[in-house]
Amino acid sequence: MQALRFENFQLRLAEFPPPRMEGEALIRVLKSGICNTDLEIVRGYAGFEGTIGHEFVGIVEESSDAKSLIGKRVVGEINVGCGVCKLCVGGDSRHCPFRTVLGILGRDGAHAEFLTLPTRNLVEVPPDVPNEEAVFVEPLAAACAILEQVEINVETRIAVIGDGKLGLLCAQVLALYSDEVFLVGKHRDKMLIAVNRGVQGVMLNDAEKLARDFDVAIEASGSAGGFKTALQLIRPRGKLVLKSTFHGDSRWDTARVVVDEITIVGSRCGRFAPALELLRDKRVDVSNLISDDLRLAKGIEAMKRAKKKNAMKVLLTP
Repeated sequence: MQALRFENFQLRLAEFPPPRMEGEALIRVLKSGICNTDLEIVRGYAGFEGTIGHEFVGIVEESSDAKSLIGKRVVGEINVGCGVCKLCVGGDSRHCPFRTVLGILGRDGAHAEFLTLPTRNLVEVPPDVPNEEAVFVEPLAAACAILEQVEINVETRIAVIGDGKLGLLCAQVLALYSDEVFLVGKHRDKMLIAVNRGVQGVMLNDAEKLARDFDVAIEASGSAGGFKTALQLIRPRGKLVLKSTFHGDSRWDTARVVVDEITIVGSRCGRFAPALELLRDKRVDVSNLISDDLRLAKGIEAMKRAKKKNAMKVLLTP
């Protein structure tokens, strides 16, 4: 099969044997999505080598322990736990100390013709959610994870920093629960996607005019500067949620965090079922977040396009 692999500090499209993992389902990938994390891995983030990619929708071709899934369209939770530790037994493998992570840690990923995952990680896609939308389940679930970690109500003042794909998803999800969501970004056309869903858009250059009275700030810019902007907006004893992962160091004002007693919350993966429900019920718009859909054979070119300044989601189709 074809696979987009990062090995020996080089990205290449390779002919590679289809994966086989005892006890796991074989999934034929229909579409995969290039994430900023993929771009960061190529820059050195996480030290990963292998097939990259963790956002996908596919069809189950083989499954020994859940034959009812064969032929079904699925998405897959990316964290594969050991199954026996306290966290896994409790039903949450996202922080299993022995986990592998699809296309990120110890497990080949989704920018390929086939992948494998345990059936417990698979969630069937409703028939009225098209492939182009289903591929967004993983980042949308990451946006929904904020709701697990921070209490949000209709009056919670929220600033989302970054008008990229993740920032737009976070803003849309939070606007379903709060009437006071502000998106801070650099691109008016991108912010319009969230504005049309009830979010207030603010250009980054105008952010300093906002009062320092936000209850929650979400850093989703993928840059060290986003952290600084978030700190400028959050009120004393507010919560700062970090969604970005990137290769490199960041500097921030520790004195401000201590003096104002700001709570910093790391936020990573979310549950897939709530994200699928949002897509099924058309409560979140992802159709306007796609800028390209290329064949997997053009994976190198797709990664280059995903790096461009104004790029949105770039999809790959095997």
